[in-house]
Amino acid sequence: MDQTLATFPHEASSQSHTLAVDFTWRKLRTLITDASESNPTPLYTVDCNILTNNLTFKTPQNDQIIGSGSAHAISISPDYQLHGVKGTLKAQKRLRTIYTHMSTAFSDTGAPVKMTWTSQSGFRTWDFICVDEKQEPVARFSANMWALKKVGKIEMLGPKAFDDAARDEIVVVGFTLYYCWILRVNNPFNLLGSAFLSKEKPDKVDRIEKIDKVEALPVEQREANIIG
Repeated sequence: MDQTLATFPHEASSQSHTLAVDFTWRKLRTLITDASESNPTPLYTVDCNILTNNLTFKTPQNDQIIGSGSAHAISISPDYQLHGVKGTLKAQKRLRTIYTHMSTAFSDTGAPVKMTWTSQSGFRTWDFICVDEKQEPVARFSANMWALKKVGKIEMLGPKAFDDAARDEIVVVGFTLYYCWILRVNNPFNLLGSAFLSKEKPDKVDRIEKIDKVEALPVEQREANIIG
């Protein structure tokens, strides 16, 4: 796992929206809710087919499928589909979490822009961080690696914190990346996929590790956020 990749500001923006991610064993389903509500109604449900490693994302209010995710046995670049549009989370490094995907939800012009995901981890928490083309953090998926029910939380940040289209994208793409890495650390065949990546030509990615304006969130505080 990554230890010293992209960092994340504790107060990156005055605008933020937090979603809770919980797993229910009764239906083998993940529920994503608004963390600010005392008796929340699920905003999304995520069903996983463990035989095919496919994820299905639904909005339970109307039982509509909004997206899907697919992790692969060998390839380390998962595919996803959001509102009928197909995309790929492209791995940029073999043994480090640097992935990119194209987004229209975070575009100011309507033209697709490149979003970049990195990660940092402690003993109990695993943060997947998404930055936009200007290297501004727009979301973080904080996962509790040892949790059986309370998987973690998703934080939306900045001007798009309460934007439904942006939230749909981060939920589908972020959870797909999280699930892909769970499989990667438990699947030796993905090492072959990492080796094959060296023969490909990954997209050019800015050196996110050197963002001076972003300070690392202390491990203790990240763990407290998950536990709380």
